[in-house]
Amino acid sequence: MSFEPFYEKFRDLAIKETRNITIFEGHPTLPADDYGLVELYCNDENCDCRRVIFNVLSKNCDEYVAVIGYGWESADFYWQWTIRDDPEVVQELQGPVLNPLSPQSELAPALLELMRELVLKDPAYVARLERHYQMFKEKVDPKHFLSSGAAKRVEVAKPKSKKRKRH
Repeated sequence: MSFEPFYEKFRDLAIKETRNITIFEGHPTLPADDYGLVELYCNDENCDCRRVIFNVLSKNCDEYVAVIGYGWESADFYWQWTIRDDPEVVQELQGPVLNPLSPQSELAPALLELMRELVLKDPAYVARLERHYQMFKEKVDPKHFLSSGAAKRVEVAKPKSKKRKRH
């Protein structure tokens, strides 16, 4: 799976809709800073992973301090989607989790907790991520992701002869 920043395909919308988290002095686990949640989506054709990777950018450090994966579908969806019969893999796909293959700073665990407890509990924001995913996939793989005026997801059906890519 290869992930690409949302802003590469939708720059103006990404500038307008990128979520930022402002932490003020006195936070118990994070230094005061503005953290930008840069969205990345899978650019593999024929892959319907329904996940986003967040590169968390620290304004003060001007570098990424965490890489967090998040899949918004149910565990059942990821059980069907993945080829591995492994509960840990399903848990990592469903997320949110620190991406195990990415470098993480000492702030990453606290940022993951903030994502779990605050950011990803906002249904409007999760709906925005799903809409961004659909838009991105329509651009990358128009054959398999139907274009529509409203963000309309392609439902996963069990294929009879041709399987979708699984990673």
